[in-house]
Amino acid sequence: MKRKVISALAIAMLITAVTGCAGKKEPQSEVPAQESSVEVSEEIENTEEAAPAEEASAEVEESAEAEETEEVQADAEESTEETAEVAEDADDLASEDGEEAEVTEETEDGMTPAFKIVNDMTVGWNLGNTMDAHVDNFASDKDPKKHETSWGNPETTQGLIDAVLATGVNTIRIPVTWKFHVDENNNIDAAWMDRVQEIVDYAYGRGAYVIINVHHEDWNYPYYDNKDAASEKISAIWSQISDRFKDYDSHLIFEVQNEPRKVGTDVEWTGGDDEGREVVNAVNMAAYEAIRASEGNNKTRLIMLPGYAASSSTEVLSSIQIPENDDCVAVSVHAYTPYDFALNISGRAEWNNDTQDIVRLMRDLNRMFISKGTPVIIGEFGALNKNNEEERVEWLDYYLSKADENGIPCIWWDNGAFNSDGENFGIIDRRKLEFPYPGIIDVIEKHTKENQ
Repeated sequence: MKRKVISALAIAMLITAVTGCAGKKEPQSEVPAQESSVEVSEEIENTEEAAPAEEASAEVEESAEAEETEEVQADAEESTEETAEVAEDADDLASEDGEEAEVTEETEDGMTPAFKIVNDMTVGWNLGNTMDAHVDNFASDKDPKKHETSWGNPETTQGLIDAVLATGVNTIRIPVTWKFHVDENNNIDAAWMDRVQEIVDYAYGRGAYVIINVHHEDWNYPYYDNKDAASEKISAIWSQISDRFKDYDSHLIFEVQNEPRKVGTDVEWTGGDDEGREVVNAVNMAAYEAIRASEGNNKTRLIMLPGYAASSSTEVLSSIQIPENDDCVAVSVHAYTPYDFALNISGRAEWNNDTQDIVRLMRDLNRMFISKGTPVIIGEFGALNKNNEEERVEWLDYYLSKADENGIPCIWWDNGAFNSDGENFGIIDRRKLEFPYPGIIDVIEKHTKENQ
């Protein structure tokens, strides 16, 4: 069953005058297949390193059933009023000076191009702890593959990406850390950019959606006195990325930041503060404007925007700034929930059918964004391995079912770790190209088929 993507309300609200994404799939540029053979090696050692996945859970918002019913009713009334207002505004625009109003581009099935892209995405997979890896001792090393493998994962190959795509996954997120690969003038090292492009082509060349981002950086901490410097740097980085990929079609998506936050502070994982949330928005906009100012398909490329720390808390979600008059943007959220089961290493191994956080999350994302014309992508999610595959399978099926109901694609965070002392989110052995948890893969395949 195809996931529900956009309600009549959302369609009604999407008649504002905007510049739309490319509605139809453009002819794909010629990309070399770049096939790579994969050597089968020994099993991943128990000492395999994995950097901590930097995620936090949203705070649980407890509410009585009666209160939730009232909230839903209130939302419905508010939505009706907003729909009427939008329709009235459209009529005014159409009659002004006798000219017809420009209407958002829609595809033949009634969806705007941004929703068309998001709806076409199935379950996704993160190439975690790879191009985002960073080790201070390698800071000056110009060999891209030393950085790529510095956290214990092997070099990325065409064979690995093919194995992942064979599960039905059609979206690959490639986190990328840039801080060691730009000079004092913010010029990106050519060898690093080439390797990023090579890995992008592994998936893009197979017709998959690919997301690249700005990941583990230390120059974009969201403080007022850093806003201008961070904005300048991120603009320079995204301008160069945009130029390199300007001819790639809508299957390539840009996520402007990962989890921008005040690292090492009391508010790092608690939703931030006014300063942090405001500066994240400002830096997001600097990146967004740099991409849109670039040539080629960047004028209409789908751009993902996170809130503070990419948090799924209601406070952070409500603070996200969405560019006006642009239906080619999506909200980026990370949600390892419920926290005690999914992300807390010392937490419980039993899911216990704990659905409250998931229900709250999906309700908020629909109410605050999807119903108002902005799609959402959960760029990172997952549940730690605690020798509890059966519990994780049940949790995953429920999580994806609720996401499907709201038209939200979810991208599993895979850091390649299985037996480390840290966060073990691996679901494919990258050396053997095997899946140690077949139940999880079965659920992923189930939901990719339902959404095709």
